[in-house]
Amino acid sequence: MVKRWLAVALAAVFSCAQQGPAANRLAGEKSPYLLQHAHNPVDWYPWGEEAFARAVKEGKPVFLSIGYSTCHWCHVMERESFANAEIAAMLNRGFVAIKVDREERPDIDRLYMAYVVGTTGHGGWPMSVWLTPEGKPFFGGTYFPPERFKEVLQRVSAAWKTERAELERSSEAMAARLRELNAPAAGESSLDEGSVKAAVEHYRSTFDKEHGGFGGAPKFARPVALQFLLRYGGEDGRQMVFRTLEAMAAGGIRDQVGGGFHRYATDAAWRVPHFEKMLYDQAQLAVVYLEAYQISGRQEFAGEARGTLDYVLREMRSAEGGFYSAEDADSEGGEGAFYRWSAAEIEKALGKPSAEWMIFQYGVGKASTIPRRRHTSGETARRFKIRAEQVDKAAERLLAARAGRPRPLRDDKVLSGWNGLMISAMAKGGAVLREARYGEAARRAADFVLEKMYREGSLLRRYREGEAGIEGFLDDFAFFAQGLLDLYETSGEPRYLDAAEELTRQMQQRFLNEESGAFYTTQGKDAKLWMRMEDGYDGAEPSGNSVAAMNLIRLAEFSDNKQLREAAGRLLRAFSEKLMADPEAYPGLLMSHGYGKAARKQIVIVGEEGAAMQAMLGEVHSRFLPHKILVPITSGERKKRMSARLEVIGTMTSIDGAPTAYVCENYTCKLPVNDPERLAGLLK
Repeated sequence: MVKRWLAVALAAVFSCAQQGPAANRLAGEKSPYLLQHAHNPVDWYPWGEEAFARAVKEGKPVFLSIGYSTCHWCHVMERESFANAEIAAMLNRGFVAIKVDREERPDIDRLYMAYVVGTTGHGGWPMSVWLTPEGKPFFGGTYFPPERFKEVLQRVSAAWKTERAELERSSEAMAARLRELNAPAAGESSLDEGSVKAAVEHYRSTFDKEHGGFGGAPKFARPVALQFLLRYGGEDGRQMVFRTLEAMAAGGIRDQVGGGFHRYATDAAWRVPHFEKMLYDQAQLAVVYLEAYQISGRQEFAGEARGTLDYVLREMRSAEGGFYSAEDADSEGGEGAFYRWSAAEIEKALGKPSAEWMIFQYGVGKASTIPRRRHTSGETARRFKIRAEQVDKAAERLLAARAGRPRPLRDDKVLSGWNGLMISAMAKGGAVLREARYGEAARRAADFVLEKMYREGSLLRRYREGEAGIEGFLDDFAFFAQGLLDLYETSGEPRYLDAAEELTRQMQQRFLNEESGAFYTTQGKDAKLWMRMEDGYDGAEPSGNSVAAMNLIRLAEFSDNKQLREAAGRLLRAFSEKLMADPEAYPGLLMSHGYGKAARKQIVIVGEEGAAMQAMLGEVHSRFLPHKILVPITSGERKKRMSARLEVIGTMTSIDGAPTAYVCENYTCKLPVNDPERLAGLLK
């Protein structure tokens, strides 16, 4: 009995030792990022009224720390500073500490990032900002090493005690300046083609001819800019995109073993990545590769799109059908450990001769190396006098061997906006590559979000562990509606078009600035956020305003709705002065402008489901037609529902029982055709 009691007691002691410090307030949160800090000695608060009420009551400044779960330097600062008892005591004594997941609360992140960039000239994560008890920022930065962080804490604490009034005055002045800079104009100016030409010229002048991409290190893909150049950059612009896609596909920024892309490269040649893998990057890059394939017919671009989508289906999809947010940069205590290989490790995993093929293909040496595509499967096969299929099988075995390594953390929250981007990619991938599994994945994800994250007209931002929460932001409404529109055009199911229309109506009600015509990024319900931003900048993700503008115009095409076109026009005019002053910052808005001005095709295909219908649809999906809408009609019920939107559809019938296409411009239609070759002629 004594031995048994002793064993239980020792087990309890060991369990406590394993758990570390007692949990703080973050332990009850859903965010994986907040949970990573739930056992810090810092007296963390989640963002909310409780934290600010305490700051007001005790007269303390707020320390706001913003990051995300797969961020390498966020992990470093957590280990070095937030887990440090001395630093935690300084934070607890002098400040009210708030921790925010930027992916759950992009509204908070966007607001304070504007302050940090405006005052320091650069931004990034982890972001560190000091606020008044009313939430106004007065000092900020990004990552601080521990000794520097202690010094900053001491100085800020001392300044707050002796110069509080001056800090509060400066915070008010900066807040007023940010409001002034944020507000779009009243919306009276009209865009001209000069903005498009100026943006193209900027990209041309900053293009890296040797390595692709724009500018130097660090180098981001920025897919929205690549899409803009495919549309409006002419042949030069397309060649810049093709070179960039080639270089990325061969570089370390691509996961050569498992597919998908890391967030950015730390060097100009795409060799060394920052290793986190974000859902929004996979979605947008898959679409760019699909569009490059449509334009060029090059199979390697189709292969990159397929490899990216396959990675997402394998590693980033929940059992319920939603897509997870990200995979971490770190594993086994270091950044990128999961992705590096030495020649000896490959030999151990594969044995000879397969290891020799992979070492040659990926350029792996004796030291731990980030694989790059030094040679294609075909080149490797010729070098070793084998079949390319043998090389591909060896690559599959290497992926299987890697699966036995300790994996990076996966952030398993589902975000409605990012799922919208991936729904677009999967829907387009299924149509362009003629792979039904991608289209089915898009439908499952859309149905998941509509069922679990859409309630009484309100779209929620985050779903995790069976619980949906956080009211959606503009990005969520716009990105998800875009995904539904793309899914309608590839599936023909009117319920997705209906849902996109309703989401857009709700978006207009919840986010529209009636004065300017632009959309706020938030619904304005958080009283602690002292400014509602109207952001149009297209960065790693497109802005909610640029996607909303495109959605409005596309929806107008499905119903010839004048009010929606006018709303899109007002939105674009609201940003016109910024677009003309700095057009390269707004490629998504420029694409929306171009779509609105172009001669748009309405393509209606009427016929029964089957191989003949798929052949007709395939002619459309195989071509790069950025200024079109597609209306697939495969049943009487679908025809009835769509003719209620566009009366002319009611007159469109199949000819001789074969699927028949009606190609129209501005609702004036050419003679119908029921042969894929004749349809191809109309689409050229």
